[in-house]
Amino acid sequence: MSSFSITDLPFAGLKRIARQRIGDSRGFLERLFCSEELLVAGWRKSVAQINHTITEKKGTVRGMHFQHSPYSEMKLVSCIRGSVFDVVVDLRANSSTYLKWYAETLTAENGISLLVPMGLAHGFQTMTTNCEMLYMHSEPYKPNVESGLRFDDPILNITWPLELTDCSERDRNHPLLTREFRGITS
Repeated sequence: MSSFSITDLPFAGLKRIARQRIGDSRGFLERLFCSEELLVAGWRKSVAQINHTITEKKGTVRGMHFQHSPYSEMKLVSCIRGSVFDVVVDLRANSSTYLKWYAETLTAENGISLLVPMGLAHGFQTMTTNCEMLYMHSEPYKPNVESGLRFDDPILNITWPLELTDCSERDRNHPLLTREFRGITS
């Protein structure tokens, strides 16, 4: 029996990973990552880094983050407490979904993760207080190749479900997209 149910989503390489829970009177066990089982979903690298975030305020936006080549990264993103509106933006210049966004609701209860391929920016808005997220990264964080998009960029026109309550200064100051932006290579 597989630990995951894998569903293709509208962007090439983007997958919904539904974790299968095994439960009894004590609670449950669910696998968050398995390189062998996620190979079929496109995860072909080792896990280079695992990050854990806690976001206290409902309505907070984090993102939209990505890394440039040669450190473009895949991410497996999971919500382990609370609920988030999880968003990706396709930045791959030759993609049919270039500069389009897609969102899924990830919750501790629904056991859904997103496998985000290289070339997509990622961010989220908290739908509840005290949200906890786990990220598996295929590449280590490299500040010199890290970048981001403005969460409120009019070209992207992301429809966030809640009024913004908080956002880091860094995320507020990402530059707006211009006509000169040609996408990224992954």
